[in-house]
Amino acid sequence: MATRRRTLLKIVLLGDSGVGKTSLMNQYINNKFSQLYKTTIGADFLTKEIVIDDRIVTLQIWDTAGQERFQSLGVAFYRGADCCVLVYDVNVNKSFDSLDNWHDDFLKQASPSDPDNFPFILLGNKIDVDSGNSRVISDKKAKEWCQSKDDISYFETSAKEDINIDAAFLFIAKRALTHEPEKDIYFQTAPDSINDSEPRSGCAC
Repeated sequence: MATRRRTLLKIVLLGDSGVGKTSLMNQYINNKFSQLYKTTIGADFLTKEIVIDDRIVTLQIWDTAGQERFQSLGVAFYRGADCCVLVYDVNVNKSFDSLDNWHDDFLKQASPSDPDNFPFILLGNKIDVDSGNSRVISDKKAKEWCQSKDDISYFETSAKEDINIDAAFLFIAKRALTHEPEKDIYFQTAPDSINDSEPRSGCAC
C-alpha cells in the first residue's frame, strides 16, 4: 500500500448545440463514437481517472446543453469548475461567433476568484468532415481569437476519428491542476487499483 495524492477536477464543456461536446466526452471516456446522440438536456457528466506525476486525478467532465433556453441553469453547473473547455465546429461560422458569449457567460455565472487567470481551452471540432473541404474557420482565425483571450490554448479535434482527443484532455487536466494545486486529498491505495473510467450517470446523451 502506498500513499498517493488524489485530486478531483471539474471540467465544463461549453459551446453551441451540435458542435460535438457529447461526442468528445464519450470518445475520451468510453472510446466510442455514435451518430445517434440526442440533444443534451440541462447537463450530464462522466468521470475518468488518470495519473499525472504520481497523482491520481479524477476528471469530472460536464457536458452542458448548448441551447439558449438552458443557459439559465449555468450557475449550478459552472460553479466550482477548475477548467472551462469551449468547443466550436470548424465547419459552422455561428458556433465560432458564439464563443465570446460562452466565454463571458461562464465568467459571469461561475464567478471564479481570479477571472483573469482562470484556465480556458478552445477545441475546434469536426476537422474530419468532408476531408476538411467544408471548413470555414481557419486555424489562424481560431488562434487569433485565443490570443485575444489572454492567449488560451487551442486544439483541433475529431471525436469521430479520435484525433487529438487524449492529448487535448491531458492538457486540460494539467492546466486545471495548475489552477487548483492545493485540492489534493491524501488516501491509502494500491498503485494498481485505478479504474480507467467510471461513468457516474446512466445517460451520456
